[in-house]
Amino acid sequence: MRLQQVWLDNDAGTLQIRGEINFDDFAAFAEPLVESLDCRVLERQWGADRHQWLLDFEGCQLWLNYEFYGDVAWLASDRAEDIEVLAFLEHLLQRQLEQQQ
Repeated sequence: MRLQQVWLDNDAGTLQIRGEINFDDFAAFAEPLVESLDCRVLERQWGADRHQWLLDFEGCQLWLNYEFYGDVAWLASDRAEDIEVLAFLEHLLQRQLEQQQ
């Protein structure tokens, strides 16, 4: 997993992630990302131009999404109060990004 940029979008309630992501082999990016965040995959869905995985992070359910056309992945929750969880995960990913450089 190679990260390029990570940022929290408070307005959208998402954690945006740019990296070296291959749509056809999304798992090669997503599985190390999920492991590095200490999440568990509950469900995997995919379609013509999108991957969507349901994750569990310490009891909080998050969606890991990736769209081919936007070339960006993002974590989102169905609950607005989980923005604090996303902020914590942003901090973890920012540290990983710094270590890559």
